[in-house]
Amino acid sequence: MRITVLTVPECPNAALAMERVAAALAGRAAEVELVEIHDQQQATDLGMHGSPTILLDGVDPFAPAGAVASVSCRLYRDADGTPTGAPSVTALREAFSGTYRAQAAPGDCCEPVPLDVVGRAGRGRRAPAERGLRAVHQALLWHFATTGTAPGPDVLEPIAAVAGRTAGEVLAELAAEDFVTLDEAGQIRAAYPFSAVPTRHRVRIGSGVEVWSMCAVDALGIPAMLNTDAVISSTDPITAEPVTVTSRNGSTVWEPLEAVVFIGQRPGGGPAATACCDALNFFTSVASARTWAKDHPGVSGRVVAQAGAEDIARQTFGPLLAP
Repeated sequence: MRITVLTVPECPNAALAMERVAAALAGRAAEVELVEIHDQQQATDLGMHGSPTILLDGVDPFAPAGAVASVSCRLYRDADGTPTGAPSVTALREAFSGTYRAQAAPGDCCEPVPLDVVGRAGRGRRAPAERGLRAVHQALLWHFATTGTAPGPDVLEPIAAVAGRTAGEVLAELAAEDFVTLDEAGQIRAAYPFSAVPTRHRVRIGSGVEVWSMCAVDALGIPAMLNTDAVISSTDPITAEPVTVTSRNGSTVWEPLEAVVFIGQRPGGGPAATACCDALNFFTSVASARTWAKDHPGVSGRVVAQAGAEDIARQTFGPLLAP
């Protein structure tokens, strides 16, 4: 049996995937290799459906029907539905023996996978390097992070010019692929995780800069993306009570202790700004989140515990500013 673990460079879950493969093998003979994927073409050629992807003799046993090749981060689920960065040891053993069958966790039927909701249908939010997309995208993210506001053309034009394009052309392509949203005048309205207009979620970054985020998961993604301390201030849409998440030295404290996140999606698709951002909120309790879901029957989704929400945010936004 040949086992290939496909990852992007510096994938935070590459080591976890290799550890679980070794544990699942438990001494069983197999050829195991770790292969780094650097672009979309490699992902397509080798069959990577997000990082990490584990292939058994060239086949991804964990890929859902219709999965597309991607260099984005990838989440799996433990038996209890908790998001995790690699298949469980039990799932891997079943895959090795040919008995693995993907099953939805209880209550998952017809509900969105959280990472798909916030991560461009599983394709991730790290812009491609081609045509100046990543350079412009990272520049505008850094501008938000250092000033709290969207950059103007004077900031982005020189960066787009390196790729032989105008800032307007690059921004239009980024908007078409849902990396940013633009208003009718072509001005930047949002660059996930940041919002150029006020929202329910305010984030004070360790440097002192304050920014708005598009949703609860985006707010949690800001300290992960910037590798910095942050204080997130939000409110429960049902009770109007405050929810605060303090991230310091890599650890988080939630207030109240029972706070959770609801991750939902409106029907009809479209960019995250309209399809789901107003349906991804902090709540003071599971009961409050369920009340909101009951009041919004057109929104499919689920309540996600604190650790799960943080993991989704880290997976989605952690890689965005990597070189």
